[in-house]
Amino acid sequence: MGQLCRESRKGARALVESGMEQVRILESLGFYDTVLSFKASSVPLTVEAYRLASELCDYPLHTGVTEAGLPRTGVIRSAVGIGSLLLDGIGDTIRVSLTTRPEKEVAAGIEILRSLGLRDSGYTLISCPTCGRTRIALEELAQKVADYMDRERPLRPVIVAVMGCVVNGPGEAREADLGIAGGDGKCALFARGELLRTVAEEKVFDEFVKELRNIAY
Repeated sequence: MGQLCRESRKGARALVESGMEQVRILESLGFYDTVLSFKASSVPLTVEAYRLASELCDYPLHTGVTEAGLPRTGVIRSAVGIGSLLLDGIGDTIRVSLTTRPEKEVAAGIEILRSLGLRDSGYTLISCPTCGRTRIALEELAQKVADYMDRERPLRPVIVAVMGCVVNGPGEAREADLGIAGGDGKCALFARGELLRTVAEEKVFDEFVKELRNIAY
């Protein structure tokens, strides 16, 4: 771990010094309308470079992990790198670089901002890991809720929850504006930890949508 940190710092210094050399050339020509980027495919190197750059200059920084790869791993690498910097207050614009369609890159970037509380639009979905108390097809229902909200974008920020059981669900997701908690053939609809009503499992999605449209559209 120590060796990795030392190598990252060494590479970061070289990356930043190379960039600052170009900045000095531009400044010598009277040009100051510049945005700097120090992206690398290594997450530790990228983070270290941007931290160093933020100490050396006041230019806007365009952040991201370049060539992050396929979505499954690339989104994680981008979230770790970009998220670490944004939590430190470093970065003015972001780019998620994935081997996929551009709209998926944009969606990942927006979700990173939402997760850090830097973008209020859209929705946040809370869902629990399955356990022995799970009484519904949790993953399928959570995906159905997410697909609906991706199609029908909420007009105001909303937190929704899909939880596997009524034992812990409403309490653990009490910050949710609206939630579902599974049961044996029945599900609970709840809001801010309080029970709204109990409905049959096969009707819970439709009832959830009705409630959602009252608060988010």
